[in-house]
Amino acid sequence: MASMSNPAFNSPAFQLNQTSAIVNRATPAPSAEQLDELYGRPSATPADTDRMTYEDTIQKAVGAFAILAVGAAIGWFLPILAIPAAIAGFVLALVNIFKKKTVPALVLAYSAVQGVFVGGISAIFEMTQYQGIATQALIGTAAVFTATLLLFRSGKIRASKRATKVFLIALVGYALFSLVNLGLMLFGVTTSEFGLRTWVIPGLGIPLGVVLGVLVVILAAYSLVLDFDAVKRGVENGAPRQFAWRAVFGIVLTVVWLYIEILRLLAILRGGE
Repeated sequence: MASMSNPAFNSPAFQLNQTSAIVNRATPAPSAEQLDELYGRPSATPADTDRMTYEDTIQKAVGAFAILAVGAAIGWFLPILAIPAAIAGFVLALVNIFKKKTVPALVLAYSAVQGVFVGGISAIFEMTQYQGIATQALIGTAAVFTATLLLFRSGKIRASKRATKVFLIALVGYALFSLVNLGLMLFGVTTSEFGLRTWVIPGLGIPLGVVLGVLVVILAAYSLVLDFDAVKRGVENGAPRQFAWRAVFGIVLTVVWLYIEILRLLAILRGGE
């Protein structure tokens, strides 16, 4: 018999030799009782199929955010831990990003230390001149997250190659600005609390940080779209169950980023200098 023209089907898994054909012909058909037993069995769970599902991903995400909330409570009462937690979070983020196989414990550890950082930095803002700002930032973050999720589920917004290219370029530009701004603040070139972000744009009378803040919130919202799209593709393509942890890591990373940006935007709007 001639071989199949499509090389993708040349695997032994797609070929049937004479021996297997004889065995198949000799195998008796299942009885009515056996068929009834098969149909009566419960549906396969993610553990059975070892495939990614929406339910399993949501459960993992809820667990990660619960740990983040516990960490935030610790950071709120011990704001001195904010800087160490930020450093630990940065290191764990790099490990999770570059590690080939996602380790659930590392994702949960990242959620915990990021929670401590978020809680600590929020407490610091509250203790200065921004009373109530943490609640406002939390509401803003929840609103952006919910709106983005609903728009994605309705199909009104989708990830595209062109939009993702623009997103990546803008993200790199913002990262470079942030590094320059941090350097200027560390070396005392600018004594403002937020550095160049408090510079008022001539003719507009608006701080640069407000314009940047709005743009970065939009970037973070699109990052959420990419995260949701990754979950959707993973489930539809039958990705391994382990992939859900990488998706959860991405969502936690984006939500924390979104919260910090909204927190800073609100502080600048309230006249932080």
